[in-house]
Amino acid sequence: MLKNIDPLLNADILHALCAMGHGDEVVICDANFPADSVARQTVLGKLLRIDGASSPRAIRAVLSVLPLDSFVDHPAERMEVVGDASALPAVQREAQREVDDAEGRDTPFASIERFAFYERAKKAYCVIATGEARGYGCFIFKKGVELAADAPEIAK
Repeated sequence: MLKNIDPLLNADILHALCAMGHGDEVVICDANFPADSVARQTVLGKLLRIDGASSPRAIRAVLSVLPLDSFVDHPAERMEVVGDASALPAVQREAQREVDDAEGRDTPFASIERFAFYERAKKAYCVIATGEARGYGCFIFKKGVELAADAPEIAK
């Protein structure tokens, strides 16, 4: 057992998140998403799982170790509700709170149309499937960099 690592993060997930580079993307999806077929087309080429957890809980675990990209306008994105792009289901509102808490600031989701989301997910580094039973619990996060405390500041 490791200290200070969220217990939802298994060895395969930790390895994938560590191997990702700045700008690579991770998909966290609900149980309705075609996770296995999409994951086979990603850089990693296989599906990762956090069974039994909701999407917001999985996001909390992943963002406990994954910095979001501060050099882009929207490092966090959500799947749009079909027919109502501005709708925010409960699962997305809960996920938004997890993102904001992890970042220590408001980091609003950008939205992606459903079929565009599928295509974008195929280009991600990896897909993590959750046990989220609610629809629209699908998100994309862009990895940033975490500077060491003694590293020189980089101007944004």
